[in-house]
Amino acid sequence: MSQPTIIAYMKPVCGWSNGVRAIFAKYGLEYDDRDIINNADNYREMVQKTRQPYQPCVQINDVMLADVSGDEVEAYLVDAGIVSANEAATDVPTDQACEDHGPAAAAVSIGFAGR
Repeated sequence: MSQPTIIAYMKPVCGWSNGVRAIFAKYGLEYDDRDIINNADNYREMVQKTRQPYQPCVQINDVMLADVSGDEVEAYLVDAGIVSANEAATDVPTDQACEDHGPAAAAVSIGFAGR
């Protein structure tokens, strides 16, 4: 299997983005990691190519996968015959939201002492 051309539009720190990176590492695939937070041109390019604002977006050769998890990228790579599935573990979850998009904090009751 030959190395595909991969461009990944991702946040530098994000659960979804880290899951995609973990899949590329799992299969030893090289990719162009384009930071969409610190480089506005990368973000504009991603939106122009995908016609939507959500990330991660991964272009593999001529196919664009928009707003995907690492699990979805892996499924595409296997289905397209780019890699052979393996059960190797990744060092981070491949299907987890960004930490700041987790469930809301539980409400806390605060009691004030009377005077």
